[in-house]
Amino acid sequence: MQRTLLERVEPLARDVVSLVLRGAEGPLAPWEPGAHVDLRLPNWLTRQYSLCGDPADRETYRVAVRHERLSRGGSEYVHRFLRAGRPLEVSLPRNNFPLLPAPEYLFLAGGIGITPLLPMLRAAVGAGTPCSLVYAGGSAASMPFLEEVRSLAGDRVDILATGERGRPDLARHAAALSPDTLVYCCGPAPMLRAAEAVFPAGRLHVERFRPEARGFAPDAPFEVECARSGGTLRVPADESLLDVLRHAGHAVPSSCREGVCGSCEITVLDGEPEHRDELGAPAGRMYPCVSRALSPRLVVDL
Repeated sequence: MQRTLLERVEPLARDVVSLVLRGAEGPLAPWEPGAHVDLRLPNWLTRQYSLCGDPADRETYRVAVRHERLSRGGSEYVHRFLRAGRPLEVSLPRNNFPLLPAPEYLFLAGGIGITPLLPMLRAAVGAGTPCSLVYAGGSAASMPFLEEVRSLAGDRVDILATGERGRPDLARHAAALSPDTLVYCCGPAPMLRAAEAVFPAGRLHVERFRPEARGFAPDAPFEVECARSGGTLRVPADESLLDVLRHAGHAVPSSCREGVCGSCEITVLDGEPEHRDELGAPAGRMYPCVSRALSPRLVVDL
């Protein structure tokens, strides 16, 4: 974790604030567009947020937090109680949504989904790479970074207040897509589903706020052997592998507990995991917050 001082809390839009975090012990770790960090809040919750500042600025990180109506305690605390001057710990950046090289980009943002796309847009504009942004939100008052986006990309931005203009016509954008354009999309689930329906899978990259509902077999118990410590643990049907490992004293980090952030990654040495994450766990790895086992036993590097 990195030690920071909360330098500013600034309102951005209705129910959205930005947090500017300054490194308390020198320059902060470098990052690239698409990266996020885990922020450890004073109420003992850890939440992940996309970095939406300038990667060239090693002195500060910027994140944006929307106050969720059904908050699990994170955004509620940020909006009601967090004030400038507070020391906060933040993780090293992780990037599960990297901006790949391409001759042209189309960025699709819905509401707070602008946050990982804003540094991508800045990078593309700075490099002179052709790009455009479709930015949708319920109303202009609810859309953060509007003026920053307009000043950055000018007429390459199509801003839609859906209460007035309706939802973006993604099929029209897909029909006009040049063969080498990569599409990056972040927003609410209906927007992601609409994008996945019209854009070629190999050229569309998405980041989700919440895992997509998918059908898995009913949870069943299994065993996990911890190769380095030598213990074998039973994972019951009604408990996650992550919780079993942590209760047994293994300090596996975690943040989202929904298979979307990647913070709890562990190495699998034997057995067949059932991957339930949204990230596409690499070979030999799994995310125990949501994933389980297809084999009766797993051997992990713990």
